[in-house]
Amino acid sequence: MMVVIGRPCTILFFIVFLIAIILTVHVRFGNTKTTDILCIKSEKQALLSFKKDLVDESNTLLSWTVEEDCCKWYGILCDNSTGYVTQINLGRSIGENSELKGKLNPSLLNLKHLIHLNLRNNDFGGTQIPSFIGSFANLRYLNLRSAGFSGLIPYQLGNLSTLRHLIVKESYIYDRGFNLYADNLHWLSSLSELEYLDMHRVNLSKASDHWSLMINMLPNLKELDFSYCQLGHIPSLSQVNLTLLYHFDISFNSFHSFIPEWFFNLTSLVSLNIGFSDILEGPIPCGFRYLTVLEHLSLSGNHFGPVISSCVYSFSGLKLLALRFNNFEGVISSAIGNLTSMVDIDLSFNKFEGEIQTSMGNLCNLQQIDLSYNKFGGMISEAFKSLSGNCLSKSLMSLSLRGNFFFGKITYQIGEFEKLNELDVFGNQLNGSFAESLHFLPTSMEYLDFSSNFFGGVVSEVHFANLSKLLVLFASENSVVLRVSPDWVPPPNLIEIDLKSWSLGPHFPKWLKSLKNYRYVDLSNTGISDTIPNWFWTNLSPFVYYLDLSHNQIHGQLPDINHVGVYAIIFLHSNMFTGPLPRFSSYLMELDLSNNSLSGDISDFLCHPLGEPNSLAFLDLGENLLSGKIPDCWINWPMLRFVKLSNNNLTGEIPCSIGSLHGLESLHLRNTSLSGEIPISLQSCTKLVTIDFGLNQLVGCIPRWLGISLSNLKILGLRLNKLNGQIPLELCRLTSLQIMDISHNNLSGSIPVCFNNFKAMASKQETGVGIFYSKMYSRESMEKMFVVKKGVEHQYDTILMLVASLDLSSNNFFGEIPQQLTTLMGLQSLNLSGNQLNGSIPGDIGNMMWMESLDLSRNQFSGKIPSSLRSLSFLAHLNLSYNKLFGAIPLSTQLQSLDASGFTGNELCGPPLTKACRVVVNEPRPSIRSSGEKNELLDWFHWGIAAGFTVGFWV
Repeated sequence: MMVVIGRPCTILFFIVFLIAIILTVHVRFGNTKTTDILCIKSEKQALLSFKKDLVDESNTLLSWTVEEDCCKWYGILCDNSTGYVTQINLGRSIGENSELKGKLNPSLLNLKHLIHLNLRNNDFGGTQIPSFIGSFANLRYLNLRSAGFSGLIPYQLGNLSTLRHLIVKESYIYDRGFNLYADNLHWLSSLSELEYLDMHRVNLSKASDHWSLMINMLPNLKELDFSYCQLGHIPSLSQVNLTLLYHFDISFNSFHSFIPEWFFNLTSLVSLNIGFSDILEGPIPCGFRYLTVLEHLSLSGNHFGPVISSCVYSFSGLKLLALRFNNFEGVISSAIGNLTSMVDIDLSFNKFEGEIQTSMGNLCNLQQIDLSYNKFGGMISEAFKSLSGNCLSKSLMSLSLRGNFFFGKITYQIGEFEKLNELDVFGNQLNGSFAESLHFLPTSMEYLDFSSNFFGGVVSEVHFANLSKLLVLFASENSVVLRVSPDWVPPPNLIEIDLKSWSLGPHFPKWLKSLKNYRYVDLSNTGISDTIPNWFWTNLSPFVYYLDLSHNQIHGQLPDINHVGVYAIIFLHSNMFTGPLPRFSSYLMELDLSNNSLSGDISDFLCHPLGEPNSLAFLDLGENLLSGKIPDCWINWPMLRFVKLSNNNLTGEIPCSIGSLHGLESLHLRNTSLSGEIPISLQSCTKLVTIDFGLNQLVGCIPRWLGISLSNLKILGLRLNKLNGQIPLELCRLTSLQIMDISHNNLSGSIPVCFNNFKAMASKQETGVGIFYSKMYSRESMEKMFVVKKGVEHQYDTILMLVASLDLSSNNFFGEIPQQLTTLMGLQSLNLSGNQLNGSIPGDIGNMMWMESLDLSRNQFSGKIPSSLRSLSFLAHLNLSYNKLFGAIPLSTQLQSLDASGFTGNELCGPPLTKACRVVVNEPRPSIRSSGEKNELLDWFHWGIAAGFTVGFWV
């Protein structure tokens, strides 16, 4: 009985004991919420010290108070059981106006259990990454992406032996002049646990000789990004240890070499990007076939060609193949149909020609095709027919035939593509009715670009009825008229629309009111001659990043605009707006209000912005009626790269605070009645490429620091001011200078012999790519400059970088033309007129072979015209008038075809002047003839020679 009775008691005892244990465990460990765990006091103090050195303008760290448990603070994560801080996550997304500034306090070292540190997208002002970060013994994740650090990456990061993720990349969006670099990568070899390494845009040029050797010592590495790192070499490897590497990106470097063999031993590679890395020309290596799991291969922006290697068509596992911007040409092989796994193929920006291969219709997995900017041609309907064969018509979602030579009308064949949602035929020769073209499109269409073709006709609301999914409509530069009722509602999801050069006016389109959350609107040059209604500005989408209403006749005043998207662009130039300058959201990145009738002071605009920090990088207020002084508050606009205030009624001096614009590249203050000296603070704007201060009343000397601090200067315009003194020799350091106009001042002294240091003028510029300061890369946003050439002032933009001009005219320079000046063989225009120069014209001036306009008039040059001038075959304007030249004008087809006025005011003779030259011959001693007879005969002889020469020349 005791045993029988004892067993239930024993069981009951164990049950009670088990419940007690469970309750105890629940009390100690059961509540796993961080909110119930108090952080360690010493760690709280460390974080508060860290906060003291931060500038938190947006109160991101408002919850970081002494009273609150630090495990509840924003961005802090503690261990659930111990309360130790394990994560600091203060990274922010792009566009969040909450960046932290200041510096990192080493008090963070008290966080002994920290495994995760994320500070991405903040702004630590160009300070160096603190070396103490290398002392976090347990750190596994470190993200310093676009955090505003600069300088040398500390070697101490190599002490983070447990690190698995290292991200120190700098984003192009935050171009703040910071430059992270590493002079070697030996410290990487200690990070044996590293799996993810991203050093995008870090300058690794000094590590070019060993970078691959160092990453080869990271056996656990899975992802590597060394893109935009200024690498110039691919070191060889005898043995490859990167057996786990599946993502490899070394694009946008300058290797100047072939693809090394060790690449083909990276057998785990799934994605390889070596685009835009200056890989030498030749066929695509067949070694890629050994990478059996390779799915993404980008070889864009190199020198491969001229045909695609036949072995490429056997890479059956490839899903993405990018070959854009290479040297491929000719007809694509029909074997392209063998790439049966292909999902995305990009062959754009080559010289492929002919018609599209019908075998592409067999690629049943293909979703995206980009054939833009080649030489493909034929009827557009036949192109659609070739692609719609077999199964491609059921899979294709995106097709770009942009910038080719297709012609004809859009017909029913386009409707065969059931899933097609993107179609780009920009810049072809398509024609026909725009309305009919819309009718044939599949109802799945979301993105449509018909811009720059020859479509015409009238479009009404009924033609958009079947395009309810349309998100993007680009159809600019066509002869289309839009006639819709005032209450028309466009496709409900439309967020981007470009109808540039359509006929929409004269009234402002009311249908814009129905667009919600739109991002891109271009209605420039559409015949609108109305005011902008208040509802437009009130309902302006907070997501808009591009608004262009330029080249209309819109009038009225502009209100303050505080609702635009991040990094937005607003172009309202070339209209009839009046009134004061409005103020704009601090998110605005580009603003063009030029060529209007805006008036009044600009102080309110510049000195009282609607918010901070300001993102404005492009500001054009030129050609208005603005008045008053330029205010001294440019420190509010630290991101500015382009500033134009030309052709206004501004007065006073150039303010010193303009020197705070350390990223400034182009400054135009032409024709604004400014006075005073060029401020010394501008020497801080070391990125300046263009300075145009012409047509003002500036005084003082040309500063010496121009040639010392502004080494990037290409264009210097100081024409028509009151500058005095000599040309500083330091100016000769500007080796990139192509255009210098210091004419019409009071400058004196001799022309420096060191002008031959202007290397950009010494040879002909072969590439005339314009300088853009706008993201939109339109001609209107290109750098522009007035240059006096052939006696006439011209404005250049598209070919500006092909122009080389030197204008020192209308000053008080004296002495001879230095012989060294004639070494500037690329110079197209040289104007030294209106000075006090003397001596002879250099005999080898004919070496300046590209000269088109040469003006040496109104000086005191003497002697004969150098015969070498006959070599200047491009010379179209020559002015040597009003000097002390004498003798015959050298004979050449070029010189005799020039205007005779360019030789007047001298003692010259011969064509194109009417004055004939006297021919001097050796006379025999007279024997029986009298002196009178001798003179008469000689006179007849001279006249005969002169007449014979003139008649002979013209015949």
